[in-house]
Amino acid sequence: MRIADFALERYFARWEFAVRHVLGASDVEPFSLAEVLALADDDSRRRWDALSLGYTETAGLPALRAEIASLHEPLGADDVLTFAGAEEGVFVAMHALLEAGDHAVVVWPAYQSLFEIARSIGASITFVPLDPRDWSLDVDAVAAAMRPNTRVIVVNFPHSPTGAQLPADRFARLIAIAELHGVHLFSDEVYRFLEQDGRPLPTAAATSPRGVSLGVMSKAFGMPGARIGWIATPDPSLRARLAAVRDYTTICSSAPSEILALIGLRARSRIIDRAHEIISANLRVLDAFFAADDRFTWIRPRAGSVGFPQFLAGDVDRFAADLVERAGVLVLPGSQFGYAGNHFRLGFGRRDMPTALERMREFVASWTS
Repeated sequence: MRIADFALERYFARWEFAVRHVLGASDVEPFSLAEVLALADDDSRRRWDALSLGYTETAGLPALRAEIASLHEPLGADDVLTFAGAEEGVFVAMHALLEAGDHAVVVWPAYQSLFEIARSIGASITFVPLDPRDWSLDVDAVAAAMRPNTRVIVVNFPHSPTGAQLPADRFARLIAIAELHGVHLFSDEVYRFLEQDGRPLPTAAATSPRGVSLGVMSKAFGMPGARIGWIATPDPSLRARLAAVRDYTTICSSAPSEILALIGLRARSRIIDRAHEIISANLRVLDAFFAADDRFTWIRPRAGSVGFPQFLAGDVDRFAADLVERAGVLVLPGSQFGYAGNHFRLGFGRRDMPTALERMREFVASWTS
């Protein structure tokens, strides 16, 4: 297998831990270990205190899988497998779903692994772009892209990097298309619960026997360092293939991480409320910023913790490079998604966003002049 460099991750590897402000971050403000443990119920705390650093069950801690399944009712714990973050889940799923010569339909722009792993396997890709006027998805274009050798439709809503959300009727049509063609709908749902209207879509796994839902503790739950993700699907043959492929990656999850994820999921109402408080406050700051500065424009996100503004006063790659080197503020230019149009990803899930935004405002004033 030969796979292309992951542009976004290489870009972050260079800068993320060398700057003061990561304004392109996709997660919500991370919790400290002490903060997570303070959320523990009695059972979770007993599990933490008695924790052994031995191997864990390959599918994941049963109590954790049961908690995850409650996000995908009426699924149960046996319909869930855990992974070392969402990225391992994507890698394993694409190897379980696709072979050389197969075809995948992928909504665009997209996180690179959602299509690059398929390419490395030897599958072909048809991209269905979101409409840049409002970041909406033409579901008819998805239907038109289907081929006899299509095996999977790949979507990501709430969407990164645009912050778009799919209306419920279009989601239902995607399910119908997948079922009509006998393919899986792989739904990257890592930003679920960060909807501005507070009404998440049903999960793909809970809606269709062909549905595959990807989740993670990294985004809405503010626990990226726990490295716990999951795939839920009611398809038993697919789950068996996922388990078989996973034997060649991490084999099992970290024991401490499983307990931390269990704590976070059991306390999810408080965690999600915290995320919305941070995001709502930051969006008010961003609304004022974009209203006042005509060097930028954006389509206000409907969900998630990222948006995809457009820079109108010069080349965004050059601007982003100067911004990080001179001002210590990191944004993610659209070129790292392979997306033209002078866009950049901006994250608004962290508490230092207003400070980072002010540094960018000051820098762009001198940069453009």
